Amino acid sequence: MKKSWIVIGVLALVILWLVFSSIGSYNSMVTKDETVTGQWSQVENVYQRRADLIPNLVSTVKGYAAHEKETLEGVVNARAKATSTTINANNLDAAALQKFQSAQDGLSSALSRLMVVVEKYPDLKANQNFLELQAQLEGTENRIANERKKFNETAQDYNTYIRKFPKNLYAGMFGFEKRAYFESTAGADVAPKVEF
Repeated sequence: MKKSWIVIGVLALVILWLVFSSIGSYNSMVTKDETVTGQWSQVENVYQRRADLIPNLVSTVKGYAAHEKETLEGVVNARAKATSTTINANNLDAAALQKFQSAQDGLSSALSRLMVVVEKYPDLKANQNFLELQAQLEGTENRIANERKKFNETAQDYNTYIRKFPKNLYAGMFGFEKRAYFESTAGADVAPKVEF
């Protein structure tokens, strides 16, 4: 009789440990998942800030460089594409992230072409509104890089957590999936060629 109570007690402790372990693991996964989602919102926030600066920048340049219509339209079109490409924070897979990044890269490229055009207009480069907008845009680009780095760090923390044993078992049971990372653009590892 005494042995059966010991066996029942041990089984009860094991069951309680499994229940509390799974509850703790689930809650930790939810917290880490929400951290990744929140950080993704910050990434979108700084990309939105950049998109919001662009109409003012284009308007300022337009007054000085009216005949650079093609470049200005390219920036406006790239901005429209970048702002229309959104991702559900709960569906941050590699393909969706690549599509989003591709649209943002198109906008970055269009902005680079615009800055080349600006070099032709010394009066524009001296314009206080333009200088302010350019400084804000540079600051925003730094924020984008910083928030992307933070996003990758939170995604790595989450991915590592759900892939460790026995958390991977709970992650599979509860449907927690690995999150994608921001990756550098193809060709970013090659230094640009500078000619004078």
